[in-house]
Amino acid sequence: MINPNSKVLLEVHGLCASVNSVEILKDLDFTVRSGEVHAIMGQNGSGKSTFAKVLAGHPAYEVTGGSVLFEGQNLLALKPEERARAGFFLAFQYPIEVPGVINSQFLRLTYNTHQKQRGKEELDPLEFDDFVRERMGLLEMNPEFLDRSVNEGFSGGEKKRNEILQMALLEPRLAVLDETDSGLDIDALRIVAHGVNQLTTQDNAIVMVTHYQRLLNYIVPDYVHVMDGGRIIKTGGKALALELEARGYEWVSDEHKTTAGETV
Repeated sequence: MINPNSKVLLEVHGLCASVNSVEILKDLDFTVRSGEVHAIMGQNGSGKSTFAKVLAGHPAYEVTGGSVLFEGQNLLALKPEERARAGFFLAFQYPIEVPGVINSQFLRLTYNTHQKQRGKEELDPLEFDDFVRERMGLLEMNPEFLDRSVNEGFSGGEKKRNEILQMALLEPRLAVLDETDSGLDIDALRIVAHGVNQLTTQDNAIVMVTHYQRLLNYIVPDYVHVMDGGRIIKTGGKALALELEARGYEWVSDEHKTTAGETV
């Protein structure tokens, strides 16, 4: 049920996109309102991560049709850094290492850039140190990570926690988590999910891209969408994810083809 007080954050209509002249997204429609948690599931090659990267403005992907509005603004007209400053956040499936860039300096620069964009007060190093350590508590992160290069030598779980720490600092209006559960053990998954849950409010929204239902045991979605062939072919609640776990993805694809009048 739609909350009458919620606001539309993301409106995607007829989105088409390609990479290396190969069409991946095909007439994709998608709407996200404030206060909502969405999960996008599907097989490899269905277009899930492509969708996330197109929203973030990855230069390898070409938008060939459709529109994307973020809080009423044409998202596709913005550069990647402008999208981030506008309140869009992408947590990468494979966070990169940045040798020589100290994590604390990177985080403070990113935070203060967003504060300036919002017309708010920036924090000096001492103020920021207190603030970031408080935020790290949500993710059970050791403050020693502040003194290391960004993600360098971090385990998979530590990299994912560092991504969610950025989200905790920036407080985006819309966060897209691209397979954040990938490579996480049970404990790391629980900690990361707890952090995400603590950051979810009625004023923002979360979109999770995932293969597996296990993430949804910790972050319960309002909507589950199944993507196939570059478009959303089925939408439901948490029960849909459980059904996918039990039956796999093929039945959804076959059901969609039958409904569309195609031969299965």
